[in-house]
Formats: sequence, C-alpha cells, structure tokens
Amino acid sequence: MAIVRKGQQRDTVKAARRPEVRLPELAAWSGGELEPDGDYDGLEFADLDWAGQEGVGARFMDCAVRRCALDETGLAKARFLDSVLEGVRGVGTDLSGASLRDVELVDARLGGVQLHGAVLERVVVRGGKIDYLNLRKARLRDVVFEACVLVEPDFGGAVLERVEFRDCALRGADFSGVRMTDVDLRAAAELGIARGVDALAGAVISPAQLFDLAPALAAQLGVRVVA
Repeated sequence: MAIVRKGQQRDTVKAARRPEVRLPELAAWSGGELEPDGDYDGLEFADLDWAGQEGVGARFMDCAVRRCALDETGLAKARFLDSVLEGVRGVGTDLSGASLRDVELVDARLGGVQLHGAVLERVVVRGGKIDYLNLRKARLRDVVFEACVLVEPDFGGAVLERVEFRDCALRGADFSGVRMTDVDLRAAAELGIARGVDALAGAVISPAQLFDLAPALAAQLGVRVVA
C-alpha cells in the first residue's frame, strides 16, 4: 500500500484505460424474451422487463440496454462488448462468469448482482448505486468506479489491475485475499473497508485515508492503542 502525495501520481500508479464506446445506429429490439446463447448485435433494448428471463451465454455486441428491469435475470457467462447499460435496475441479477469489455454501466440501481468469476476489461461504472455487489474471484483490468455508491461490495479473491475509485462511496468493502496492481483509492469519496485491509498492497491511498484506516491497520497487526 503506497501513500502518495500530490504531484506524484505518474511515478507511482498507472491510470486505467477507459472504454471508448461509439455505438453505431441501433435498431430497436422487437423480438420476444432473451434466449440462452442468443446473439445480439447493433440493437437497442429500452424499457423492457427481463425479470426472470434466461440469457445464459448470450452475446451483446454494439448494443444499448436502457432502463430495463433485471430482477433475477439469468445472464451467467454472457458477453457484453462495446456496449452501454444505462439506468438498468433489479435485484439478484446473475452475471457470474460474464465478460464485459469496453462497457459503460451508467446510473444503475442494482442489488445482489452476481459477478463472481467475471472478467471486466475497460469498464466504467458511473453514477447509481449497487448494493452487495459480488465480484469474488473476478478479474478487473482498466476499470473505473466513478461517482457511484457501492454498499458492501465483495472483492474477495479478485485480481484488480489499474482500477480507480473516483468520487465513489465504498461502504463496508471486503478486499479479503485480493491481489492489486495500480489500484487508486485516493479520490474515493468514502473508503470503508470491513475486511481485507491487509490485502491493500498494490493500492495507493492518501495521507488522510491512512489516518482513517489506522484503527483497522492496528487491529490487523495486533497493536493495541491505549491513551
């Protein structure tokens, strides 16, 4: 875990590479329910109720998913490529083992979303709130969490490389067993770590955040602080 002072960023932490999603002219989806292993290309899905539907292994390429309900939607091992998910909402969405590459997730309102074992590369999560995000054993490379709220996110056993938290509230995060490289936590609006403070090697924090984390670090080292 590195403590970086202003002006030292370029020497100490590599910035995440953001996605550059440029959607083509999209055709409105006029089909029925999602299909397992479905192949969707250049489509806009807007204001749909996907609750309980199964799209296991589906592929979304150059797509926009806007304001859709994803309650208990089965999207395990799905692939989202060069796509935008905007204003999606739901509880219990299953994206376990999914692959997200060059994706923007904007203003989502999700709870208990399962992304364990998923691979995220060049992804921006901007705005919105996600409760109980499960990213256990996931791989995140070039991912930015920006101006969003993450309540009790679980990164247990995940691999994070070039991941940034900007104006993002982390509440009760679990970093147990995480492997980090160039993870920038300095701009987090809140940094609440419930477990795994010992796994912050490879992360960069500010001096003020070090002060806030001091009790957890002392507890991890078995140090008692007595006035």
